[in-house]
Amino acid sequence: MNDRERYEAGEKGLLAPYAQLSKTSLGRRHKEDPCSFRPCFYRDVGRIVHSTAFRLLEYKTQVFVNHEGDYYRTRLTHSLEVAQMSRGVARILGLNEDLAETIALAHDLGHTPFGHSGEVALNNIMADDGGFEHNVQSYRVVTRLEERYPDFIGLNLSYEVLEGILTHTTQYDQPKKMKDFQYVGFPTLEAQIVNYTDEIAFMNHDLDDGIHWGMLSIESLKDVDLWAETWRAVEKEIPNAPARIKRCRAISGLINELIDDLQLETKRRIAQAGIKTLDDVRLKGKNIVSLSDSMVKRTSEAKEFLFRKVYRHPEVVKMAEIAGGIIDDLFKVYLQDPKLLPEKYSTRFLGDGSKRHISDYIAGMTDRFAFETHNRLIGKTTNPGL
Repeated sequence: MNDRERYEAGEKGLLAPYAQLSKTSLGRRHKEDPCSFRPCFYRDVGRIVHSTAFRLLEYKTQVFVNHEGDYYRTRLTHSLEVAQMSRGVARILGLNEDLAETIALAHDLGHTPFGHSGEVALNNIMADDGGFEHNVQSYRVVTRLEERYPDFIGLNLSYEVLEGILTHTTQYDQPKKMKDFQYVGFPTLEAQIVNYTDEIAFMNHDLDDGIHWGMLSIESLKDVDLWAETWRAVEKEIPNAPARIKRCRAISGLINELIDDLQLETKRRIAQAGIKTLDDVRLKGKNIVSLSDSMVKRTSEAKEFLFRKVYRHPEVVKMAEIAGGIIDDLFKVYLQDPKLLPEKYSTRFLGDGSKRHISDYIAGMTDRFAFETHNRLIGKTTNPGL
């Protein structure tokens, strides 16, 4: 046995019978010899982390545009937080940690600059040409836009990773089924984990960032039941600690409570649905990974609070309007003069006339690069941080 084979044998003995084993992956679109020491999903981790799209997430907005301060989360730090939580939940449930982590690291690769405001702008522009949805774009990034190998385009990721990207579903992500992808039933439990760790991560880090920015106050958050309960526990445990320590402990406590609820409810649903094998997951594994009904209600209250106080805050809305204008301007300029695009994108556009190539280029921009490119091509100073 080589190192990979020993690892795969260990998975079979360690993981739950309904976990996705590395050895039983449905494989890659382009045939490759297996690595001698890395199982397939861990090999995919490396492909994602070393990709251009992953590196660019460092300067893409989560909620607060990058120039507003170094403290705030970016798409990169968000993806890392989701990956860490996903590994943890997978470990608790006896699932494949490598697969859960890989999907988490890849889930936002297709996100535009300026967060969801950028996605809305591109979707409006592309409305008559298939629209724009960042999960579908993530799939496009890893299957068509990354160019790192001589024998194929894309990263040639394992089937289950691609499936996890395309089926990533949250309150804000509702991707439609793609016609050119062969679905084999309900997604793996590892993929379903990422749906919830994504929401847990963004809810908690947006609370943290909102407090740091000054949009939220501890006093106002006491009206949110989920926060208030955790804050009371922190006040009782460390009443004399500095406010910043209390805030960190409250955020940590919230995450722990949500992860605990997630794993308990998921175990209950696994038993209730009679899930005993991976085939059972494929046949009847709809919404198996989930928070409890009571926790869904409490988190909905917290997310509604964030929507009113943070996502619809005048400063965030103002920046979203600026961002939408930048993307709209850039698209018009490139459509009018495609030769302003980098050569590979202009060649593709001039070859078939598809606006998707312009969308691909703009979606791949960082916030900073979009600002600078707009200022250079349009001649307006649109970035209040520059």
